[in-house]
Amino acid sequence: MLRGLLALLCALAGATAAWAQGYPNHPVKVIVPYGVGGPADIFGREIAARLQDALGQAFVVEDRPGGGSIVGTDIVAKSPADGYTLLMMSNTHTVNETLTPNKPFALMRDFAPIATVNYSDLILVIHPSVPAKNLREFIAYAKANPGKLNYASSGTATPYHMAGEMFKALAGVDIVHIPHKGSDQARTAILGGQVQMMFDAVPTMAANARAGKVIALGTSGAKRSPVTPDVPTVAEAGVPGYETTIWLGMMAPAGTPRPVLDKLNAEVNKIINSPQVRENWAKRGAYPLSMSVDAFDKFLRADIEKWAKVVKMSGAKVD
Repeated sequence: MLRGLLALLCALAGATAAWAQGYPNHPVKVIVPYGVGGPADIFGREIAARLQDALGQAFVVEDRPGGGSIVGTDIVAKSPADGYTLLMMSNTHTVNETLTPNKPFALMRDFAPIATVNYSDLILVIHPSVPAKNLREFIAYAKANPGKLNYASSGTATPYHMAGEMFKALAGVDIVHIPHKGSDQARTAILGGQVQMMFDAVPTMAANARAGKVIALGTSGAKRSPVTPDVPTVAEAGVPGYETTIWLGMMAPAGTPRPVLDKLNAEVNKIINSPQVRENWAKRGAYPLSMSVDAFDKFLRADIEKWAKVVKMSGAKVD
């Protein structure tokens, strides 16, 4: 009986591997649970287009923002585990494991890791109407006006939200969080002066800072961004110990066959490690983040623990 069971398992494994070799044989949907124009949307479309070229099937991107990524993510969680509905995700998802525990899914239970994509530093910007020319002046102004300044994010638990909460905790300032449905709306709010401050990804905000539409006070990495070499890091400019990034990855519904995950992982890693992509992304302030499926699984679990500590330290709450 044992021999028969082993033979059956081997046959099933062989059938799954053979099926995966023919994957994909019809269009694949990539859900981006954020708004148009943000890093996940921009880089998600780049990855989808290159996967389409590599695998010979359409990879169709759908932006489904809302609920700090929960709306679009839940769509993927409820989709068939066949590799034809994928999730473009970020550290919003690892934050949400602590910040929003009552959501309709659990990341490591309902999803399977595929691949990491890239990471970017964030840039802290203020509207030109704020009477501050550098970070120390801004912190002094915020301390003199507690609760009177607002900062925009693309939604609760997003990297922009958590960057703001970490900043508030370490700088000792009281600035009100104003969540938006997507980073495009948050960006519009800071550019229009409806809010006074925002953390945004370097690739999507640096051009506005160079054009003088906002004032850049600091970047969030451990060292200055090559895209904005004249802008100090937040730690360098007056908040010691401050460091955070936004990273992107791809996942699939739990139960997706491992050969499909491995195939997608291999293709994504080929894409992000190609000299053309690396050079193009570096000019924009984004850097490839290359991992195996198993390494990404460990990375996710560690990031969930990391952000649980940050949520506790900052006192961040769902708005």
